Amino acid sequence: MVITGAGAGIGLAASRRLAQLGWTLCLTDVDEVSLEALRTELGDRHSYQVMNVADAEAVAVVFAAFAATHGGSFDGLLNNAGLLSMGAFTEFSLARHQLITRVNVEGVLNCTHLAHRYLSKGHNPTVINMCSASADYGVPELATYSASKFWVKGFTEAINLEWEAQGIHVCDIAPGFVGTSMLDGAAGEIVDAVGVNLTSEDVADVIVAATEDRTRVHWVVDNAMSRLQRAIINKAPTSLHRRAIKQRSGM
Repeated sequence: MVITGAGAGIGLAASRRLAQLGWTLCLTDVDEVSLEALRTELGDRHSYQVMNVADAEAVAVVFAAFAATHGGSFDGLLNNAGLLSMGAFTEFSLARHQLITRVNVEGVLNCTHLAHRYLSKGHNPTVINMCSASADYGVPELATYSASKFWVKGFTEAINLEWEAQGIHVCDIAPGFVGTSMLDGAAGEIVDAVGVNLTSEDVADVIVAATEDRTRVHWVVDNAMSRLQRAIINKAPTSLHRRAIKQRSGM
C-alpha cells in the first residue's frame, strides 16, 4: 500500500497499524526527516520516498518504482496528505488557498489516477481517501479546506461507481476534529463548540477497518455524541443545517 503524508498525524498512526498487520508499505511525505524517523522505527522492509502529491511527475516515478518491486502492482492507496488553515478567508493569501487546493484536491487526483494501472492488477485493491466532517456543510474559517473535502467526497462517490466493476473499492474516511499538528494554532468557536474528540489512532483504526470491509463508501469517525449530532443535522433541512453551523461558528 502507498500512504501519502505518512510522516505525521493520521498518516503516521495508519502506517504503524498497517505495518503491524503485515502490509508492505510505500511511505511518502514531503518531510524527509520524518520519513527517516519512520524508517528507524519500522525498518527497511518498507519503502520511504520524499514526494509532493501535487507533483504528478514525481508521483508517477515513485509509484512505478514501488510497483516494480512487487510484480508490477500494489494493493492499496491511502490518500492522506493534506493541508489546513483556519481563519477568515481573506486572512490568508491567495497563494495559501491555492496550495491547500493543490495538495488536497490535485494531490488526490494525481495519486488516484496514477495508481490505477497498478491497483487494477492488485489483490482486492482499495483506495482510501481522507475526507472530513467539514464536507457535511461548508465551514466558515475553513472555507478552502472544507471545499476541498467536498471535492474528495464527490470524487470518492463517482470513482467508487466507476471502478466497482474492475474490483477496485474506493471509499473515504470522514472524521471530526483530530488532535494532530494540523490543528496546532487553529482556534475558533467551532473548534470549541464541536471539540477535538479524536486521536490519530482512532482514525487509524477505522482506516484498518476500511481495508477489510468493502461495503461502505463513507466512514464517519467521531465519538458517539458527535456522530449522533452529525446524523441529526445532516438529515435536517438545509436552512436548519446552515443555522447550526452558523451558531457553532459564532457567526
